[in-house]
Amino acid sequence: MKSPLQDLIDSNRRWSAAVRAEDPRFFERLAQQQAPRYLWIGCSDSRVPATQIVDLPPGDIFVQRNVANVVSHTDLNCLSTIQFAVDALKVEHILVVGHYGCGGVQAVLDDRRLGLVDNWLRHVGDVAQKHTGMLASLDLMHLRNSRLCELNAIEQVVNVCRTTMVMDAWERGQKLSVHAWCYSLFDGHINDLGMHVSSREELLPAYEQALQRLTQVQEPLR
Repeated sequence: MKSPLQDLIDSNRRWSAAVRAEDPRFFERLAQQQAPRYLWIGCSDSRVPATQIVDLPPGDIFVQRNVANVVSHTDLNCLSTIQFAVDALKVEHILVVGHYGCGGVQAVLDDRRLGLVDNWLRHVGDVAQKHTGMLASLDLMHLRNSRLCELNAIEQVVNVCRTTMVMDAWERGQKLSVHAWCYSLFDGHINDLGMHVSSREELLPAYEQALQRLTQVQEPLR
């Protein structure tokens, strides 16, 4: 019986054959060990594939994705991913990656009801409320979307840094940094938001510096 997803299976076979033709031992090595240096916490948006964006092969990035790249202290899925990445895989970098034009962010700005996901997006709404003044200073909606995407990534980095797993890692001297990025669907470029935290003491200064940097930018990117 032919699979209703035969096109995808055929594509998989072509991809596998092409990889093995270029590197016959690629899958053998990949199956032996998972040793990524990075944990990517990003949006579920299908247009934002983690490894492809930074041109890395499978196995180099551990990934957690959800609508609007939220890190909630009650989300056991995300917290379990962070714990496994930090304690078991010993990743060195956690990247919180938003993207300009995010539909979840736009729903918050539009105060639009979508259903169950509205409860999840309340976290982004809290970010918008916290930074009402900065958002209100932008006249165009697409600029407010971009700025809220940036602010949300920065605030979620704060949430990552305040998890017990990250705090414990820093306490025991583990090498670990947390970063905020925003990806552009319009040109494929990553915007480094200037927030990099490698210890408990760095969190507040890095946060204030990242926010100050946003206020100095005339217009957010897209």
